[in-house]
Amino acid sequence: MVEQILEAVRGGASVCALFYGHPGVYVAPSHQAVGRARAEGFEARMLPGISSEDCLFADLGVDPADRGWQSFDATDFLIRGYEPDPAAALVLWQVDALGKLDSSPEQEPGSLRILAERLRELYPGEHQLVFYLASSYPIAPPTIERIRLEELGELTAAPAPTLYVAPARWRSIDPDRARALGLTIP
Repeated sequence: MVEQILEAVRGGASVCALFYGHPGVYVAPSHQAVGRARAEGFEARMLPGISSEDCLFADLGVDPADRGWQSFDATDFLIRGYEPDPAAALVLWQVDALGKLDSSPEQEPGSLRILAERLRELYPGEHQLVFYLASSYPIAPPTIERIRLEELGELTAAPAPTLYVAPARWRSIDPDRARALGLTIP
């Protein structure tokens, strides 16, 4: 992909490459093409697009400013041992490719069980999870499948690539900092 884009640029064409969703999210060729074009002295820039995350906000009716937002690639989340805050929303991307570092279509057996075990350290078993896939078409609905955390480990495959986990608790307000900011706490 990168070579085709650069070949056209080098040939003198004005090139606009379009990618599904936001060109800077999970799209390595877009970053590579812009970087290489600039390194070769060509003007290149990336423009934003509507991402799956933008669609998730609208389709699930959630606001990242409400109680915080944490976002990780699902495999990276597990292998790097991130410590998410259960008081903020958690989004895991590419759950349908959990445990894959290549482009093979099959999900690693047992990967959802491993994810469930990790999430059970943070959330109660009855906590609701939402599998999500934005619609590719304005007239088609998104995929939204709700399950309880205790059901996650029993799945053989993720029903959608994105997993949204709502906050499980409220974080208390630090009264000293609130007063320092001039805020009145009810």
